[in-house]
Amino acid sequence: MLSPVEADETPLKSEAPRSLAKRLSNLKAEMALENMTRSGDNEDSFILSADTVVSVGRRILPKAEMLDEASYCLRLLSGRSHKVFTGVTLVTPKGAFRQKLVETRVRFKKLSNDEFESYLASGEWRGKAGGYAIQGIAGVFVVKLIGSYTNVVGLPLYETTSLLQGEGFPLHFNWVTQNGA
Repeated sequence: MLSPVEADETPLKSEAPRSLAKRLSNLKAEMALENMTRSGDNEDSFILSADTVVSVGRRILPKAEMLDEASYCLRLLSGRSHKVFTGVTLVTPKGAFRQKLVETRVRFKKLSNDEFESYLASGEWRGKAGGYAIQGIAGVFVVKLIGSYTNVVGLPLYETTSLLQGEGFPLHFNWVTQNGA
């Protein structure tokens, strides 16, 4: 069951990017647990939450909603390296919290004015941490990536499945099809 929560994602004063990703992931898990407990739907449930933060040094980039935010992010990322942090939090049916932080380094090429303007016009940046979506058009801006590609997309799959399997979640349940297998 999907149960999104609305959390204030404003960084605390002098909060580091990695700390923000961990804190927001944990906060969202706590809020989801509280909602499920209130509704009585939490028996035998796993809760998974995640939050992704893009940074250049200690500077945390916004989840761009407005054109000026996206423009700011792209200008900052053009020709530079940045880091993508995702905090993943799992709450087990017994109420235990497990958390992982995944870090990926990404280097963008120097964007031409045409690339810059065309990407902004695409609108693909809207709602994306750092103002870009690597799984879309912005994938052509990436010169180098060190770490997890799926982390940059928004959910580090290997680390997430490791958390789930480590807590006994039946991850492979129903992988085998009924088509003669």
